[in-house]
Amino acid sequence: MSSTVSHPLLQNLRSSLSGYDFSPAHLLLFLSGIFAISCWAWRRSAEKKNWPSLPPGPAGLPLVGNLPFLDPELHTYFTALARMYGPVLKLQLGKKLGVVVTSPATAHEVLKDKDFTFACRKGRDVRRPRHRAAATSEIRKTVWYLRIRAGSPVNVGEQIFLTVLNVITSTLWGGTVQGEERERLGADFRQVVSDMTDLLGKPNISDFYPYLAQFDLQGIERQMKGLVKRFDQIFEQMIEKRLKMEREDRNGSLDGGEKSKDFLQFLLELKDEEDAKTHLTMTGLKALLMASFSSTHDMVVGGTDTSSNTIEFAMAEVMNKPSVLSKIQRELEAVVGKDNIVEESHIRRLPYLHAVMKETLRLHPATLLLIPHCPSANCTVGGYMVPKGSRVFINVWAIHRDPSIWSNSLEFHPERFLHSKCDYGGNDFNYMPFGAGRRICVGIAMAERMVLYSLATLFHSFDWKLPEGEKMDLTEQFGIVLKKKKLLVAIPLLRFSNPRLYE
Repeated sequence: MSSTVSHPLLQNLRSSLSGYDFSPAHLLLFLSGIFAISCWAWRRSAEKKNWPSLPPGPAGLPLVGNLPFLDPELHTYFTALARMYGPVLKLQLGKKLGVVVTSPATAHEVLKDKDFTFACRKGRDVRRPRHRAAATSEIRKTVWYLRIRAGSPVNVGEQIFLTVLNVITSTLWGGTVQGEERERLGADFRQVVSDMTDLLGKPNISDFYPYLAQFDLQGIERQMKGLVKRFDQIFEQMIEKRLKMEREDRNGSLDGGEKSKDFLQFLLELKDEEDAKTHLTMTGLKALLMASFSSTHDMVVGGTDTSSNTIEFAMAEVMNKPSVLSKIQRELEAVVGKDNIVEESHIRRLPYLHAVMKETLRLHPATLLLIPHCPSANCTVGGYMVPKGSRVFINVWAIHRDPSIWSNSLEFHPERFLHSKCDYGGNDFNYMPFGAGRRICVGIAMAERMVLYSLATLFHSFDWKLPEGEKMDLTEQFGIVLKKKKLLVAIPLLRFSNPRLYE
């Protein structure tokens, strides 16, 4: 056999390397490198062949993908796309891949079967302040306000928003401020919350093109820092005010009374504990208050906005169906009585009102697409590949209105829940207004109490009607939290002559 190299490729290799002095060890290392690279390339190619294809979806444009074609009402736009492309579809959002899931089975995969992949979020439980006493007090103040305005048009959503916000601020710093100062502070706090909610719902180009984040082209990061500074000023004002009250109390300037047990008081007591492991400075106190607000941001967005909007939608749907209002009021009269005010203990004995809340959240879930999920690794959903880092949206709004799941799916019919086992726990993927899995809403208990107690009180104390010539408009407006496009303005009418029932 000839020892000459006859293969053209090897001849070329020999010719190319002839000018170099390679020892056998060097040559072996060189060939090993080529072999390793070839194996890696082959493995990558094999992995790609083994993965299923990406979900179907509409064609996009270079660089921007589907961004120019997105409808502002994303929930209805995604629903229409699902009719064409199926329950799992993709959208190219700039450099990010978006995946929309629109069926109970595929939602179950994301939120239950592959929950860890889609929600591997670390965190710890925090001590959350209680809201019950504050809620009762604030709702009774709202009843008194509505009694004064009886017979005149009232912006229902705005009043409920203020009520829920006052519950949260009362929980944070309680009786630190009173009267006009409290109203002013509440107005400032509400404005900051409103600005933050708007900012969170604003499309950010940096989300779609991460390499642009450093330039903050829309100024969103700058605006958010400004809001954090405003929060810092409010919290510092409250801390200074409470510290002054504590000093006066120690000096005997105040009349002993019972100390407020709001969250700020709890932090100040913690700060003064001799055996506290960490010394809390003013900065630390503000950070903890901010952390409390951050941990309860679900309660401010998912509590204030979602609760007030749910109450507003519920009242609108009920006013649009007088037979439902009659059933609610008959139930309230049987449980509460005509000569009593609603107490929280009554709520669990109002099954029809519970059904009204559930039906309202079926038709108008507060977070239509839930919080976007992001897989920590490549995975499959509905037989399609969902790459690591994709944005996954669960279209709860579409699932809740699916005629293959719900009879008369677009009709407001609370009776469907009277003997149903559906709850808010995220165990039934046909109905999940608060989400499911690891990232289920943390404020469910508060929202349920707030919505039910508010509705019970408002329907027990007042009859409601629209201003003359007005028609009920139930049109929705998409946002970080679903809201009525046209605010509900209604006229409260007194149901009882006894003024004690409105105190």
